[in-house]
Amino acid sequence: MNIGNNIYDYIHSASKAKKADLVITNGKIIDVFNGGLIEEDLAITKGKIVGIGSYEGNSTFDAQGGYICPAFIDGHVHIESSMLTPQQLEKVLVPHGVTTLIADPHEIANVAGTKGIQYLIDSSRESLLDIYFMIPSCVPATSFENAGAVLESEDIAPFYNDQNVLGLAEVMDFPAVLNGSEKMVNKLISAAEHGKLIDGHAAGLDQYGINTYRAAGIQTDHEAVNVEEAKIRLQRGMYLMIREGSVAKDLKALLPAVTERNSRRCLFVTDDKHLDDLLEEGSIDHNVRLAIAEGLDPIQAISMATINAAECFQLRDKGAVAPGFDADLLILSDLNQVVIEDVFLKGEHIVQKKVLIEKAASHKEIAIPQSLTKSVNIKPLTQEDFNISLNGKTANIIEVIPNSLITNHISEEVDSEDGSFIPSIEKDQLKLAVIERHHATGNIGLGIVKGMQLTEGAIATTIAHDSHNIIVCGTNDDDMLEAISMIEDMQGGIAIVKNGKPVSTLPLPICGLLTDQHYEETLKQINALNASLSEVGYSGNFNPFLTLSFLALPVIPDLKLTDTGLFQVKQFKHINI
Repeated sequence: MNIGNNIYDYIHSASKAKKADLVITNGKIIDVFNGGLIEEDLAITKGKIVGIGSYEGNSTFDAQGGYICPAFIDGHVHIESSMLTPQQLEKVLVPHGVTTLIADPHEIANVAGTKGIQYLIDSSRESLLDIYFMIPSCVPATSFENAGAVLESEDIAPFYNDQNVLGLAEVMDFPAVLNGSEKMVNKLISAAEHGKLIDGHAAGLDQYGINTYRAAGIQTDHEAVNVEEAKIRLQRGMYLMIREGSVAKDLKALLPAVTERNSRRCLFVTDDKHLDDLLEEGSIDHNVRLAIAEGLDPIQAISMATINAAECFQLRDKGAVAPGFDADLLILSDLNQVVIEDVFLKGEHIVQKKVLIEKAASHKEIAIPQSLTKSVNIKPLTQEDFNISLNGKTANIIEVIPNSLITNHISEEVDSEDGSFIPSIEKDQLKLAVIERHHATGNIGLGIVKGMQLTEGAIATTIAHDSHNIIVCGTNDDDMLEAISMIEDMQGGIAIVKNGKPVSTLPLPICGLLTDQHYEETLKQINALNASLSEVGYSGNFNPFLTLSFLALPVIPDLKLTDTGLFQVKQFKHINI
């Protein structure tokens, strides 16, 4: 792109020396700077907004009294949670008004290291979406588990040369920061020396932990779960990321902390959101609608989804309907309900009457490296590998909190036979196992989980945050073994088993995280999985697959399971069952 010639064109169009490429008429421009509406024409040339006022264009678009809104920005998302490649994800997100992502490829990095990161970056270049990256800071998430790769500062630094890499992703290993671990500090120093941003992950930290994070240069957090935590982060100068995903739904709890004075430091994120939820609810547009329904002023909510996120990540061309900004625009027919009729991306009309224009969509899928499709590598397993020996009648148990990443650590009496744990449907105490799947180490972590609400069979998946080993939950060892065998045959994915036979599967051949299918085919498979849950007795009000995937995450309180055993997060150490 010839920037010099473009600037001449911008000037000439803005000054009316020549016609703009496109003029949008008869609309109400949402002014995120003053919090009001402007009823003027909007002029666009070569993908940039060049003027607000009375303009002539080579072409015009009649907004028909609609609201001209900046396109939405997701300030923190793991693309892998959608299970789609960027070229398929665009088909889901763009009609929902999301055109820019700040992505953390943490999941694929834990499986395939720098090769996985590079695949997502390369793939993103072929997408309609503007995808910026924060490079994973914690691979593995902690030293108490085994991932597919280990990334040190020298592995991360070369990515900073990419113009779409904005910084260092969520710093999850908070003890490493608080204790001044040399390896972690080297990553922080490298990001700072390259002039890059640093995202936080301050789950459960008190005010002194937040002080330390800020002193280390960490500027954001998406792990606040109540008003008090939100206020501490804002007081300490952090950007508050308000998360509403498939499992973690924090918006309603955090919104009372948002005021007219501090809202410019608040933005919306999804973090982890499943494909079916994206299609049914939406993405950031859902966050905006929910905030408005909770009483937030519509323009304030839209500002949090646009200019606030842009300013947080120093995206100077994004987030506003004003001269000099990219013409990434939405036409809303209803401001309070955020009804998106049309989407413009850099001035190109890509969604008309709520439908993505086929010719605008990406059609090029980049080649998938073979190394990313052979990611399940385990030793042969037997029933004996799943035996949980007990020294008494009580056990430490992971208790699921529906629709939350946080779990409870409880102690209850359990059933046993010959000194070994027996799952109990009546007590809702099931067996849980995490099997290392990257290097065939033979590591198997065993635990007991309460609240998964299965009465038969087993479910297993290679989506197990953040090291993405195989995690399986079941009512009996035979079905757990069969579910794992199916996962191995598919080289990753999700499996439901009952009476030793497959009930439903979803293959995820790219690192055991992503599908190579069209999103509509993937949705059919997800719907089949969800429908099949009744066959194993599930009747809960949460997503059991996503909930299962986070039971292996040893940086979210309170009790979790890794391939090396039961892990008490607040104590940050392993404990005995």
